[in-house]
Amino acid sequence: MSVPVTLFWFRRDLRLNDNRSLAAALRSGNPVVPVFIFDPMILRRLPADDRRVPFIYGALEALQQLFVAAGTSLEVLHATPAAAFSELSRKYTIAEVHAGRDYEPYARERDEAIRTQLESQGIPFFLHQDQVLLEPGAVLKNDGTPYTVYTPFYRKWRATLTAEHFAFSGSEELQSYFYRKSPEAWPSLGEMGFSAAPVPLITPWPESTLIRQYADTRNLPAVAGTSRLGVHLRFGTISIRKLALLADRESEVFLKELAWREFFMHLLAHFPRLAGEAFKKDYDSIAWRDDLEGFDRWCKGTTGYPIVDAGMRELTATGFMHNRVRMVTASFLCKHLLIDWRLGERWFAEQLMDFELASNNGNWQWVAGCGCDAAPYFRIFNPVMQQQKFDPVFAYVRRWVPEYGTAAYPKPVVDHKMATARCLAAYKRALGREQLSLF
Repeated sequence: MSVPVTLFWFRRDLRLNDNRSLAAALRSGNPVVPVFIFDPMILRRLPADDRRVPFIYGALEALQQLFVAAGTSLEVLHATPAAAFSELSRKYTIAEVHAGRDYEPYARERDEAIRTQLESQGIPFFLHQDQVLLEPGAVLKNDGTPYTVYTPFYRKWRATLTAEHFAFSGSEELQSYFYRKSPEAWPSLGEMGFSAAPVPLITPWPESTLIRQYADTRNLPAVAGTSRLGVHLRFGTISIRKLALLADRESEVFLKELAWREFFMHLLAHFPRLAGEAFKKDYDSIAWRDDLEGFDRWCKGTTGYPIVDAGMRELTATGFMHNRVRMVTASFLCKHLLIDWRLGERWFAEQLMDFELASNNGNWQWVAGCGCDAAPYFRIFNPVMQQQKFDPVFAYVRRWVPEYGTAAYPKPVVDHKMATARCLAAYKRALGREQLSLF
């Protein structure tokens, strides 16, 4: 094909509106061919009934409707990125390639390999900021080093933001610049090894009232007090700028939650070892218990602690868990069962629709006490006190644990007082620390 084209590579930005990377591609001066690659290096780690791949597929189908209406079509390939671009190079005369920047370790290695491959053919590869308001490296201490504590990071992050960081790209206004082509067959979910059907994309948008009341309702798992937009931020079916602009107008508490997401992304970008190691290396000395039965009961939601069990069953049934309950269930695994936080991190990574490596890793390390935290002690969330405080009438529990209060409900897997003492002793042995905080 002799007409030079620009390829736009969809990744974590599955939308047309306010897509900065797509807007850059459409302004390249060449007809644009949109591309998505199902990477077997990622897919092979997922079970056949994984919920996220059908979600992605449904989002792609929603995009395809828009592309067909604009007289073009989305190229969807099931291949390693290297093989995919080799195939695309045979099919098109590629002038340049654009994509959104990703900060996870595998993504950074992949993108460098693709850059080398493309540039060897004289094809420039442009990466653009899209999934965050401020990129890693844009929020640093005065001495040029990264922040490792959230509160000072937030202050600098907030002070750095300007109207430009909230500005929309207007990419949806440039659709006439797409390459004109007819639709072609895609690899099916079944052909890629997945059993579920595509999930039709429904992108909710929070009412302003919900955002204004977020500070009062966000910790109550029985009410609809959170946005539940994590999965849409994860795959970019909504714009972070659009959501942050709403938060900036209505709720600093909500904006701070978006800042936590960026804080963890910055940390992982600056310290890629966090993907497998504790930030505070001394915590790797903790003697975690090899408790297969306890881990199994935690996964299945049969620990005998109702708020823990409700959260774990909600996760298994829906791929979602309320954030307050995520902290309680994670603390229970690390502190009550004294099981390595990495096992819990892995389980959440397998189950959560909104799984994002940086946030999942950062939150697990925060709960375990081994991550970035200004406090020189560790926490133990008391599941009974958490139940009394945030679900006092057991509305959330009864929704997910219908047998609670009957003889069918299991006895506690561990005694709270004993588990607390055991946890404290284990941490003391490893760290020599004396302080304990009970929440």
